[in-house]
Amino acid sequence: MSTPLLPNELPDPTVPVKKPNWLRVKLPTGQNYKNVRGLVDNYKLHTICESGHCPNMGECWGEGTATFMILGNTCTRSCGFCNVATGRPDAIDWDEPERVARSIRLMKVKHAVLTSVDRDDLADGGSILWSETIKAVRRLSPGTTMETLIPDFKGDTTAITRIADAAPEIVSHNVETVRRLTRKVRIQAQFDRSLEVLRYVKERGAPRTKSGIMLGLGETTEEVLETMRALRQVHVDVVTLGQYLQPSKRHLPVVEFIEPSVFDTLREAGYEMGFRHVESGPLVRSSYHAERHIL
Repeated sequence: MSTPLLPNELPDPTVPVKKPNWLRVKLPTGQNYKNVRGLVDNYKLHTICESGHCPNMGECWGEGTATFMILGNTCTRSCGFCNVATGRPDAIDWDEPERVARSIRLMKVKHAVLTSVDRDDLADGGSILWSETIKAVRRLSPGTTMETLIPDFKGDTTAITRIADAAPEIVSHNVETVRRLTRKVRIQAQFDRSLEVLRYVKERGAPRTKSGIMLGLGETTEEVLETMRALRQVHVDVVTLGQYLQPSKRHLPVVEFIEPSVFDTLREAGYEMGFRHVESGPLVRSSYHAERHIL
């Protein structure tokens, strides 16, 4: 994808590709990392950092920050890229909002990122617990700003309204990939439905909206640019672009490792399109440097 590719020039997805040197990361170390590790274990919290095998966990936890995943750690969907367990989730833990809020206060987090598994088994999609968690953080840490990385709630505007009306500073929802690959990458999701979620929360008054795209799944450069333009058309403010990494052999394979220079070019293109912030690089994930996106 270092240059625009025509459809008949796409890399062969059946041919394994070698991970390049620019994707090497340091092992987690340091006292801050140990402190976060202790809080996560003691309060029985879930983090997407662990469940998603995020390559930046050592860096972020070492700086005393983490992305908290609510509504358990079992998802009702089975996306081909995601390492979160799929199956029948446990019952809702209504004490979870307080535990998350207390942990954020103890960590003295200035900007908290909250996300969740998909809970299609629940009539409200888990949106009530989402709202309760945001309120609990507000109550215990009134100076903490928040980003909420939400599911699509199957497009249920009642559920989405609960999040928007709780007034987090950033509402984020990832399209994850380009339109052509959505059915393959996000089996139970719809590209246009994700765009509608982002449009709706902006219309409900979200100060800032955000979305993310993974690269290296077989998309073309023009398809990525088209996706970025589609996000701007629904007034998304922040976009993140990062390299897809295969969590295990049962997940979708990496079709291509994207050169850092391509991420640089896409960053420039994003700013030209009017995004307020573009986070673009091989190791970028949705919540990477999230504190910058509030500025």
